[in-house]
Amino acid sequence: MDIKIQVWLLDIKVCIEEIFDFLGDRRDFIAYQNDKMKKKAIERNLEIIGEAMNRILKVDANFPLDNAKNIVGTRNRIIHSYDNISDEVIWTIIVRELPLLKKQVDELITEE
Repeated sequence: MDIKIQVWLLDIKVCIEEIFDFLGDRRDFIAYQNDKMKKKAIERNLEIIGEAMNRILKVDANFPLDNAKNIVGTRNRIIHSYDNISDEVIWTIIVRELPLLKKQVDELITEE
């Protein structure tokens, strides 16, 4: 695997871990919704995940990660359509998508 891709995968892994650290063991949507700093920090990490994925796809358009193009699309929506991203959308990504992405990234990193 290309060394740049390895670095970007590590960036994704770190961002996911930071998001989970920000939330702690108790995942509470209302607490998340009421904490502006936490929301901004999580959104920033999602932006970085999307940008890292975008860079990976530029090197390898067929990179084996589920929803790779959707990850980039989410980054673009957060950055360019920030006023149309709801807390519920971000929360759904956190709860449903990030655990699977973390698992896949961990497996790809371990393969090397």
